[in-house]
Amino acid sequence: MIVVSAKDLTKEYGTDVILDKVSFHINQGDRVGIIGVNGAGKTTLLKILTGEILCEDGAFFISSEIRTGYLHQDGGFDSEKTVIEEVESIFGEFPQMEQQMERILERIEALSGGTLPEIDASVDAAIEDPAHAESKRLLEQYDALQERFKEKGGYTYKSEMTGILSSMAFSEDSYHKKISTLSGGERTRLALACLLLRKPDILFLDEPTNHLDIGTLKWLEQYLKNYKGTIVLVSHDRYFLDQTVNRIFEIENHKLSIYEGNYSFYAAERGKRREAELKNYEKQRKEIERQEEIIRRFKQRGTEKLAKRAASREKRLAAMDLVEKPEKSHGKMKLSFRENFQSGKDVMLAENLSKSFGYGMRRTELFHDVNMDIKRGERVCIVGANGIGKTTLLRMLMGDVTCNTGRIKLGHNVQIGYYDQGQLLLNDANTVIEELQDAYRLYNDTDMRNILGRFLFRGESVFLPIGSLSGGEKARLSLLKLMLSGANVLLLDEPTNHLDIESKEVFEEALLDFPGTCIIVSHDRYFLNRIPTRIMELTETGMENYLGTYDYYVEKKQQQIQSGKKYLETLSGKGEKQESISQECALEEELSPAERRRRQKEREAEERRLKRQKDGMEKEIATLEAEIANLEDAVCQEENATDPVKLAQIGSLLEEKKSSLEEKYEAWLALSDNCGKHF
Repeated sequence: MIVVSAKDLTKEYGTDVILDKVSFHINQGDRVGIIGVNGAGKTTLLKILTGEILCEDGAFFISSEIRTGYLHQDGGFDSEKTVIEEVESIFGEFPQMEQQMERILERIEALSGGTLPEIDASVDAAIEDPAHAESKRLLEQYDALQERFKEKGGYTYKSEMTGILSSMAFSEDSYHKKISTLSGGERTRLALACLLLRKPDILFLDEPTNHLDIGTLKWLEQYLKNYKGTIVLVSHDRYFLDQTVNRIFEIENHKLSIYEGNYSFYAAERGKRREAELKNYEKQRKEIERQEEIIRRFKQRGTEKLAKRAASREKRLAAMDLVEKPEKSHGKMKLSFRENFQSGKDVMLAENLSKSFGYGMRRTELFHDVNMDIKRGERVCIVGANGIGKTTLLRMLMGDVTCNTGRIKLGHNVQIGYYDQGQLLLNDANTVIEELQDAYRLYNDTDMRNILGRFLFRGESVFLPIGSLSGGEKARLSLLKLMLSGANVLLLDEPTNHLDIESKEVFEEALLDFPGTCIIVSHDRYFLNRIPTRIMELTETGMENYLGTYDYYVEKKQQQIQSGKKYLETLSGKGEKQESISQECALEEELSPAERRRRQKEREAEERRLKRQKDGMEKEIATLEAEIANLEDAVCQEENATDPVKLAQIGSLLEEKKSSLEEKYEAWLALSDNCGKHF
């Protein structure tokens, strides 16, 4: 069923065309991802669909019975309520229903002298006893109200409310905070939590991944996968798009193109589609030129017969459906990092760092026992929960923030360049070109304009005040200043936050080509799968190293969790094995470090082998169970039930499949036992 239908939507601001005759439809249950460069019109399209702004031409339809919810990019929360008051207001009907049920019970008890009566089906009894009849009516009313309360989620809304708040990083300590005192990121997370709790039929989400750490992102992905409604979201997070959408709407050059798949499908299909469009255009152009040449020659001959043929070809040429020339891309940012000189091999050493704020009872510790040893050429990405102190750690490495304990030692010839995620290092009072002139006075105006052009600041846009720039434009300007700095060590704090997808790809290629050292805080998982040579997870108790990209980090974290679970199970439920475990641990201690590593690798390899076998067996079991279900359905079908021969064939095959399933389960149990022994 179509829930949103749009035809020839056109939006202009003055002489600037944002959307030009955009048409599409969205079906119930669709997950649509809207992508495009900054300024392409993604947010504008959402605001049109939610009724916040009007379009100059065209129309769209959303049924009045469909409830919609819209998450603004900035959260859009302005309230004097507390966090819990705002959330509880969503479920205002439930306390009212509870009070109504309590009043009914009190009335029944009053009528029955303090005891609830049995419902008597006897009409005569009701006539003889008016109080009994009234109690019966009230009980029926109470049952109906209680059933409606249950259906609407009255018995689960409190746990759902606290669950979503917890997933959005709101602890019970923050429930009574005034919304006006929350940070921008906290307001956005609260707005998203409230929207999810309202459960509209269509979710319109504008950059929902902003201000979310990796753990919250994974939770949100899973929640949206199971969401029963329709989702339309704007995002530059490629990993998130891959996990959550099944259609891509790309807005480019004021037009909308539709791709029936997730982001990876779009990325592969986009190039093919553009190449095919260009080939079709070139092919038709050559055919038109050929026909025009034939017409010209026929006319030159001057004969009546050839003139008629020329006229016929002209008519056919005029009636031809012309293929539009594919529009050129708006242009990509051109970025390359260089270092003025090379640093020493040892870039940075941090030992036993800790950081806390406040004093006495109000003292809050972010982290302690943080150790880092960074070598030249490494690309280290730091991950961790929101509020753990990742930005603080970067500023400590720069020397802007002091550490409570520990020391930081910089290597030989280290020159640091810093990217600030809030772009607070830019002067809002400057114009774009003045900001560069203040920092790099050796460039003349022509050179400066050429450099700015590489970062898509062209024409009059170089004279725009920085305070009026979008987040993406400020991000590009900050990257330009970083590129010109010539630093050999780049400290980058969430550098992809405000970049569109194309700019992210250019930025990633520049980092991969950079010969210096990078230390990057990021929660962009697509970025984390391309860039790092090492991932470091910051926790309250220190720093953990993972020598690989994001997928490797997730795999190792999962192994650690499973190993911990198995270990706890062993400690709690199998006391008879403690002695052998202790002996094994003692033996491990006597081994050399190299031998312990070798044994650990062998154990990990065996774990992976057994897991692959177990996963394969589970897939075979799932296939058999599906086949058995289909055969059982076939037995019940009328055409089979009246055919003894067919029924016997199905029965025989069904027994064979069930027997095979039992064997597979036996094998699976054996593999499960073996897997357990290796944790």
